[in-house]
Amino acid sequence: MFNTEDVYSAVGTELLRRRGHEFSKELKTEMMGRPPRPSFEVMIRWCSLDDGWEQLRDESEVLYIDLLDDYLAPMPGLWQLLDSLESAGIPKAIGTSSQPKLVDATLSRFDLQPRFQFILTADDITQGKPHPEIYLKAAERLAVLPRETMVLEDSQIGCRAAAAAGAFVVAVPSPHSRDHDFGTATLVADSLADPRLYDALGIGRKRDQV
Repeated sequence: MFNTEDVYSAVGTELLRRRGHEFSKELKTEMMGRPPRPSFEVMIRWCSLDDGWEQLRDESEVLYIDLLDDYLAPMPGLWQLLDSLESAGIPKAIGTSSQPKLVDATLSRFDLQPRFQFILTADDITQGKPHPEIYLKAAERLAVLPRETMVLEDSQIGCRAAAAAGAFVVAVPSPHSRDHDFGTATLVADSLADPRLYDALGIGRKRDQV
């Protein structure tokens, strides 16, 4: 929904700059979409760091919140899509690998929490993406079969998780993930405004709201 990967990229760059390392594109790809612990464990192995994953998580949370106001922006087509889903009476939920504190900090800037039935975060699961647990739980909470859900994802790991759950998977690559392998996605959309996304949902698009 947001360009959070821009924020995470800035966080990772600063986190590793402090330790004399570079936050490479390859490392970013390996970390993207994973919950905090496995994500930071990738960073530790990749850069041979002495830090524990909890230390990196805590430091990154402070950086993330400090950088939000400078970086955060909605992805193109977000508001129109939310309005269209609500007009069609289609329930919405969020399933993210992020920590609750960061999710709250992001959504609260746009007062988005009330527009979703519920939000699942890293604290709500025991097995992170690419395991399908978060999407299976979301379908259960929505009282629908997984194959009756559409999942919008921006990473290859997230798409693998949604596909393993049996969902209709729409990849919406960000500039940080355009070279990911989206072979498990049912559809690779150009953006949240892609007409094919609306066709798959079987709904019309509301006009952009100013």
